[in-house]
Amino acid sequence: MTDAPDRAGNLYLVPNTLDFGVPVAPGTLPDLRETLPDGVIRIAARLTHWVAENAKTTRAFLKRVDTVVPLAQPLQTLSIVELPRPAKGSAVAAAPDLRALLAPLFKGHDLGLISEAGLPAVADPGAVLVQAAHAQHLRVIALSGPSSLMLALAASGLNGQSFAFVGYLPVAPAQRAVRIRELEGVSRRAMQTQLMIETPYRNEALLEALLGTLQATTTLSVSCGLTLAHGFTRSDTVQEWRRQPSALPADVPAVFALLAR
Repeated sequence: MTDAPDRAGNLYLVPNTLDFGVPVAPGTLPDLRETLPDGVIRIAARLTHWVAENAKTTRAFLKRVDTVVPLAQPLQTLSIVELPRPAKGSAVAAAPDLRALLAPLFKGHDLGLISEAGLPAVADPGAVLVQAAHAQHLRVIALSGPSSLMLALAASGLNGQSFAFVGYLPVAPAQRAVRIRELEGVSRRAMQTQLMIETPYRNEALLEALLGTLQATTTLSVSCGLTLAHGFTRSDTVQEWRRQPSALPADVPAVFALLAR
């Protein structure tokens, strides 16, 4: 464990939008100021070193920043390094050595960490870099911005005092049904909201599995396209969902939440 020098830079957790750069009209992207505070945009504009989940989407984000606050350096001169990805097929991923990614901090540069969407390090691989920074006694600063999980929880009307994010459910139908019943049982015993996500093209499959497995009295909430103009949240009992079905898009992220009573 190494103590950070007195003049070490800060690791900023820079929130990204939830719109994935989808135009609201041909050639027109949503204004960053509709979802990100001005202070966050100013910090992003001055950072010259980045660690990203995806370098391409980070460059797209910084182009949008530049339309609001000019970047401190030309985009092509910025240092954007991607987080290492676990090897495919690896049963147990070895902890990556992230010291090289933190090197700019020890040289006095501030460093931005950014996800493809939402808050970095929340349901996001960037958490490993934050852990590494704390191990080196570096300063970590989380900036305000949209989080699909928190927005969905707030909009659901379900228990916001006790909740858990359980990530993705199994894809295999039998295993998924077992997991759904397990989560419903935990929710009922603890009165705890259970939050989950799915790859957009499987939104409808997960909804069908939830409606086919959960008890009729359980409340199910689905938030789709959060912060987008066409976004929505529906919270209803499973019985009402079955009586009045709602179709989900296959190309827009959704957050699912359940609370058993």
